[in-house]
Amino acid sequence: MDTILTFLSNISWWLWIIIVLAIIAIRDIIQKKHTISHNFPIVGHVRYMFESIGPEIRQYFVANNREELPFNRIERGWIYASAKKENNYEGFGTDRDIYAHQHIFINNAMMPYQVKENHPNIADKSFLPCAKVMGEYNKRKRPYRPASIINISAMSFGSLSAKAVESLNKGVKIADAYHNTGEGGLSPYHSHGGDVVFHFGTGYFGVRAEDGGFSMEKMIKLVDDNPFIRAIEVKLSQGAKPGKGGVLPGAKITPEIAKIRGVEIGKDVLSPPNHKAFSNVPELVDFIEAIAEKTGLPVGIKAAIGKLEQWEELANIMKTTGKGPDFIAVDGGEGGTGAAPPSFADHVSLPWVYGFSDLYRLFQKKGLSERIVFIGSGKLGFPAKAAMAFAMGADCINVAREAMMSIGCIQAQICHTNRCPAGIATQKKWTQNGINIPLKSERLAQYFKTFKKELVEITHAAGYEHPCEFKMSDIEVNVDDHNLSKELDGTYGYVKTPVPFNGMESLKSCSHLGGSKK
Repeated sequence: MDTILTFLSNISWWLWIIIVLAIIAIRDIIQKKHTISHNFPIVGHVRYMFESIGPEIRQYFVANNREELPFNRIERGWIYASAKKENNYEGFGTDRDIYAHQHIFINNAMMPYQVKENHPNIADKSFLPCAKVMGEYNKRKRPYRPASIINISAMSFGSLSAKAVESLNKGVKIADAYHNTGEGGLSPYHSHGGDVVFHFGTGYFGVRAEDGGFSMEKMIKLVDDNPFIRAIEVKLSQGAKPGKGGVLPGAKITPEIAKIRGVEIGKDVLSPPNHKAFSNVPELVDFIEAIAEKTGLPVGIKAAIGKLEQWEELANIMKTTGKGPDFIAVDGGEGGTGAAPPSFADHVSLPWVYGFSDLYRLFQKKGLSERIVFIGSGKLGFPAKAAMAFAMGADCINVAREAMMSIGCIQAQICHTNRCPAGIATQKKWTQNGINIPLKSERLAQYFKTFKKELVEITHAAGYEHPCEFKMSDIEVNVDDHNLSKELDGTYGYVKTPVPFNGMESLKSCSHLGGSKK
């Protein structure tokens, strides 16, 4: 009897399976949205399943160590190991094709720079402040020398989760770096002790007037209430989507984000491409000077580079009037974003090396390169790339995706869906719970410390004390097959203006200057 009941039970299970499959097959045949499912009922779903996990299959099983984009496995592995204070070395020599186009070579000195007794890098191997001071030339009331040459680029609360932002802010405090807020406004999670650069774009989130424009009153109050804000950055454009404005998908808009930004819950936030506060270059300069006068802080601009006519107009005004931005953050077309159309991310704006060299050369011809702090952004979070950037004229490096990876990002590339598996680029509470803030903040700090330590070592190998001393002729880059490499000055057509530098010891006593506003 038991055998009969078991047999009937098994038959019932098979009947249910057949019924379910039959329903799916009928639905597939009837529906008109998916041709594959219609033509191949049931079986067609397997194709869609494999397509959905294609990126994971390629990332973990198919792609080699050097071919993934935006960051390959070796690059990600170096960041992970550096952040965890693990062995980030590699054995048996490089597996890069060192003859490949645009491969970077750093010309080492016959005898490295000798670190003598009582040198700051004896006590702290990662001590590496910026050699220039933001706001020094324009005599701002509260000039600012970044205490670290590597800092966090613009990433807003909303695009990133609360726990991710808090981890980054606590991490920069440990590393003595600064944290750029991104255009989503200043959140409570930016307020854990790290220096902050307040960044705003066309949406004016955090300093937004009732008509959607800029409110100087809110800006003054924001700076007065938050003395850890050390500089202000006006976003003109962003490398991954210049001319489009920011995009925050409605799925990421929580009541808290809606309150901070002054927007509606559940609706996509699309910042306009143009500013209301100014419409031309002279008005931009006046806008910068007004903010600097009212707040006392250095004010700079961030932009991706394309056409140069308006940049030349800006340089002419700066040369004539002595006014203008204290720093310029140059973003490359390879820069990251939480959400952008492929047509923009793939094609609009120049890569960093092309855009920066064009802009720096323009300002240098006008005699303005010494008064501006140049910040580089766009996959520069690796010591050798940073050395190249400094040789070209950069004074600081901003990193975004590299910082995200240091706190656990796995490059899933679904930031725009609110389904980030690492809890970093999502507002889902469950996945955010996987972020251990004390641990992740230590890892961000350790990545920064390792980065600076290795950049110092590369600098010393080239015979210099500080990366600001790098010359264009110190770096070579492969340009073609028959002329295997050219020095940077020959490749990009200019010689970097020397940065005034009186030794690392001189930076030790004035790394922050103006101090927090009390």
